[in-house]
Amino acid sequence: MIELLTALWLFNASLPAQSVLDAQTPQAEFAAPANATNGFTVKLTVDVRAFAGEKRILEIPNVLSVCLRQHDPLDRKRQNYPAFKMPDGSVPVLEATVALHSVEHPDWQNMTVGIPLPLLKKPDGEHEVVLSFSGVRWTMYVDGEALDNDFPFGYPQWAEKNTWRLDSGYAKNASLYLPAIAPAKKQVSTSVPAPVQYWTPRGHNSWVGDVVTFFHQGRYHLFYLYDRRHHQSKFGKGAHYFEHLSTVDFKTWTEHEAATPIEEQWECIGTGTPFVFKNRFCISYGLHTGRLYPDAKTMWPEQWEYLRRNGCTGSFTCDTAAGVPAGATYAVSADGVSNFKKTGILFHPCQNPSVYTDPNGKLRMLANAGSRGIWESESVDGGWRCVRPDFPPGGDCTFFFRWGAFDYIIGGFKDLWSKPSAAPDSAYEDIVAKGLDFYDGLQVPAITRAGGGRFLMAGWVGIRGWGGALVIRELIQYPDGRIGSKWLEEMVPETGASKTLATRVAETATFTADSQSFLLTFDVEPAEANKGKVSVSFLSGDGGKSSHELRINLADRSANIGRPIKNLIGAEKPFAVRVVVKGDDKLGGTLFDAEFAGARTTIAYHEDLTVTGVCFRTEDVALKNVKLAPLKN
Repeated sequence: MIELLTALWLFNASLPAQSVLDAQTPQAEFAAPANATNGFTVKLTVDVRAFAGEKRILEIPNVLSVCLRQHDPLDRKRQNYPAFKMPDGSVPVLEATVALHSVEHPDWQNMTVGIPLPLLKKPDGEHEVVLSFSGVRWTMYVDGEALDNDFPFGYPQWAEKNTWRLDSGYAKNASLYLPAIAPAKKQVSTSVPAPVQYWTPRGHNSWVGDVVTFFHQGRYHLFYLYDRRHHQSKFGKGAHYFEHLSTVDFKTWTEHEAATPIEEQWECIGTGTPFVFKNRFCISYGLHTGRLYPDAKTMWPEQWEYLRRNGCTGSFTCDTAAGVPAGATYAVSADGVSNFKKTGILFHPCQNPSVYTDPNGKLRMLANAGSRGIWESESVDGGWRCVRPDFPPGGDCTFFFRWGAFDYIIGGFKDLWSKPSAAPDSAYEDIVAKGLDFYDGLQVPAITRAGGGRFLMAGWVGIRGWGGALVIRELIQYPDGRIGSKWLEEMVPETGASKTLATRVAETATFTADSQSFLLTFDVEPAEANKGKVSVSFLSGDGGKSSHELRINLADRSANIGRPIKNLIGAEKPFAVRVVVKGDDKLGGTLFDAEFAGARTTIAYHEDLTVTGVCFRTEDVALKNVKLAPLKN
């Protein structure tokens, strides 16, 4: 269950419009706004009915174009419109494009937001559409709901005299407001009976990006970079920000207000970490301003010069910086749970600051993106000194955690180091090089100690690009410090009645899957120790031309369902295998999540594949108790 924050957005209808169009007056002139940076709002009533091709229903030449069009049902690029289809398989969409101009990026011009009409409860008929350009956000609201947005760079270039036109066949009326109307939020809390495992935010093009987690005062906090369009927002620069979920039992989750919303055109937010320092619950994050401006126009030169002169970082503020704000900053919770407020303090030039309080209470940071090394300070706000310049090597989003007698640092996509906790930082060893890491297909995994001494790993699995579905694991530590992973039992998807496919499979067997999403379980019993192979093919309905395969090789203790696993734990004796197969229209394919012997996991995504059957092949192995149960959600 997820208690989501949902809202209806209300626009003050009593405000005077700059210009109004209707069936009797489908075209009119109006003067340019006094200041383009103040934005604009357009309200219109769209009458959606059957149409072919493309219908331009509203236009302000060189500024705004609104259209209805039929989208290719096979084209999921950028907007993922085919996540919602009409019963006949068609994908009608409503789109609005604003034309932008900027000195820094003259080629960044047309920015489009849109929705597939089947997303609406009633795809046809009349709908109130509000298009709002605030300067920071370009948003489409339909019937009071914010259904798509992007983050502009630049502003419309208005003519001294402007003419706008309405197609009264599909739009009954339209009102233009200059400057933009600030909407009022009517908050509604909605409980949704949906599992958090494999979760994506509501909408057709919304995904989970980098995940960072923290356990504080009995509550597990999960922050994720909210992503639309697989990093293609803000002209491909991402423009992410941290949304926030939390739970006390891993069964019921609460959505909070965004921890670090984008509030300026220059903001382009990157990964950080939650932490507690001096009894304040904080989250650090980076400003990737270099994606938008040349370094010389940012405050990086000033920060690096201060560090060079003083041997430590300075403390700068966003409103007094010599250049465009850039680097590491943080926000602080007002109540120890949520309600985060940005400090505006820039404390380091790195762009992905991994700040943490080590087990001895010392404030530390792993510098990523634009810097490297381990840093220490007496204050978050500045004074950071580098205590180990070359480690970690400044990769993507590294995280520190201590578990018993061992310290670990895990890196965004491929790195893991460990050392005895009593040893110096110079003792870290590369665990990936030994083939003993626990990467399983999750991207940018974050590790947190939760209640009861449990250690949890959270990350995202990519769906057709950067960003995808949320996944959480429970970790297992062995006496030598090696770590394994298993499914978090509180988050295993609920299933319907289980059906036994076979009590024993010795060579080859094929079975039909009655649902595209199901839990498959079986026991692996080798004829001899360290010998045997298992192949499980997940077939589509095209006669086996499309499939995804799970392979287990007991000779070298490897498994693969998309990301190879070496040195499989628990494979020296009979063991159980569990596989979740999850397909739906938004994913546009299927997720495969496998657990081996309750000690190792692996996950993968296969696009354009809907599973209709399962084929088993074995060699020197018997599979027993083969069962399948449909997922409820």
